[in-house]
Amino acid sequence: MILMVSVQNLPEALEALKGGADIVDVKNLQEALVGSAEPGVVKEIREAVPSAHHASVTLGVVPNQVGTVAMAAYTAGVLDATSVKVGFMNTEYDAAVETLRASKKALSGFDTKLIGSLFADNLLTGGLEPRRMVELARDGECDGWLIDTLTKDGRNLFDFIEEAELREMVFEGKGLGMSTALSGHLKIDNLDELARVNPDIVGVRGAVCAKGDRSDGVYWEAVADFKRQIELRETGVIDVRDGAHEAASGNGASGGWLVIDGTGKTCAGILAELTDQVERDRESFVEVIMPNVLNTYDVIVWAENGGHDIVTQRKDADGSMRILIKP
Repeated sequence: MILMVSVQNLPEALEALKGGADIVDVKNLQEALVGSAEPGVVKEIREAVPSAHHASVTLGVVPNQVGTVAMAAYTAGVLDATSVKVGFMNTEYDAAVETLRASKKALSGFDTKLIGSLFADNLLTGGLEPRRMVELARDGECDGWLIDTLTKDGRNLFDFIEEAELREMVFEGKGLGMSTALSGHLKIDNLDELARVNPDIVGVRGAVCAKGDRSDGVYWEAVADFKRQIELRETGVIDVRDGAHEAASGNGASGGWLVIDGTGKTCAGILAELTDQVERDRESFVEVIMPNVLNTYDVIVWAENGGHDIVTQRKDADGSMRILIKP
């Protein structure tokens, strides 16, 4: 899981980066429920953020105006944003798909990724069903998706969608090769749940502000603490599974031995490579090298769903995990 911090200006972006944020997500919290930052602010932050980090932009809850949204997405591409998030609240499904496809077309020729977004609390207003997020991202030709919340009454993501359901959605998204992101008033206390769901990206703001209040501004030490807590779960120092998914035993059959090195790859990319390999060769053993503990759970679920045997699991000295699979 990588950490995305919502920022409103360059000083906040620099605080987030100092604390170890992987993505700074530029938005305007004073505009409606959540809105877009002005282009000059995005440009200033984009130019200041090192290339090793990401600077994304949020369009917030977009209007039911396809051309207007596509133009905004195009601007994100011109500004070299890493990604642009297009969020829907009270929008019909087909209209949302049309808007996303128009935005995708507008991004042609740019490196900016299209991220579709729904809000877990949409049902409070009769909005677009958040459980259709994966379907919407697929039909809208998105590169990834985000589920967030808009409610300001103290409830967060897990108050609206249960952990098990989020886990299924994230796994399905990864299987389709999409990036997956969860946000919505998340706190350090939610990290065990988040780690079990294991999205690619965790988005926060209030949890990393000076006094835990999203209006107080991002504070680098709070960012660093949140990042450290993620890493403790990724390395297995904090066990969020309580021994679940122990390695299965099995006897090997004849065949070859292939190693898939997942270092530097997304979990979605690793699952796609595994699927491709076993479709071509169901005789050879496959050893997967995983960069952290959390992603091993995705591989284990993939194996279980496909009826494959997990022969062994072990942890290398560098913290990476090796899983041996017999298709």
